[in-house]
Amino acid sequence: MKAPFPKFKFKNDAYTRRRGTPAMLMISCAGCNQLVMGYQKDGPGPLLRCYLDRIHYPTDLSSLQHQEFDKDAFPHLVCPSCQVVIGTVMIYEKENRPAYLMRKGFFKRKKVY
Repeated sequence: MKAPFPKFKFKNDAYTRRRGTPAMLMISCAGCNQLVMGYQKDGPGPLLRCYLDRIHYPTDLSSLQHQEFDKDAFPHLVCPSCQVVIGTVMIYEKENRPAYLMRKGFFKRKKVY
């Protein structure tokens, strides 16, 4: 299956090496089925949070990793079609990394690579 987002290169850093083989996921809204983002998940297990530096598509979301992080000013992860909040902004304390805490049942994931 061909992904609806541009070609990418997996990020290979300490987090990837620690967690295991990466996979590209298409994250879509559970309500309206609209594609929300292309995300690189490292390792097995459920998708609990999406780190900003692992978002590959769309560019407006992937560019957030380069902005200064302010939890109160950062936008939540919202479906572009129906405006449902899919993820809330957080700092993963263990690694001090900004991420979206994903709301279970509000999104679907599909592995593409």
